[in-house]
Amino acid sequence: MPDMPHVEERASIALLIIDMISDMEFEDSEKLFEPAYETAKNIARLKRKAKEHHIPVIYVNDNYGRWQSDFKELVEHARQDDVRGKPITELLIPDSDDYFVLKPQFSAFFATPLDLLLEYLDVQTLIITGIAGNMCIQFTANDAYMRHYQLYIPSDCTASNTNQENEQALSIMQSVLKADTSPSREYQIPILIKSAKEYHTKK
Repeated sequence: MPDMPHVEERASIALLIIDMISDMEFEDSEKLFEPAYETAKNIARLKRKAKEHHIPVIYVNDNYGRWQSDFKELVEHARQDDVRGKPITELLIPDSDDYFVLKPQFSAFFATPLDLLLEYLDVQTLIITGIAGNMCIQFTANDAYMRHYQLYIPSDCTASNTNQENEQALSIMQSVLKADTSPSREYQIPILIKSAKEYHTKK
């Protein structure tokens, strides 16, 4: 794994990467692959910017019903030559100082230690990225909103089976969950960090 700046053990903001480590061998995955691949490029670029500013990165991945699996095993499986998701996984190989959480259902919070990890990191602001926008991203955002996190869900860092489904989900998350859905290419990370610190102080 490439060397990256080490993250701080305390932070006001974290980057979540949801379900991007996948073999993409599931129903309708052929519809999702192309938008997910373009999304992965944007997430990879955002991750590099986040790591430059010592923002912790947390991979949250479905365990696909395999309760005896671990994250390293999922990564290796998704990098095999015969699986559809390999090009996406290759763009987003975890670094040694990244965190990971396995989830059994759509939300990154449901029956996982994510709450405890975010509390440990002292995080109150989340940048949520990944697939699918109208499923796991939206379920995660709902749970995060109910826990009073400040939300950034960059429109170019999430994908669904269709653009229409993704845009509808983003619209709901913006209007109902008060999420900032500006594309990540517009992010100025120091400004995001400042906003996160101000939000943290208010909390």
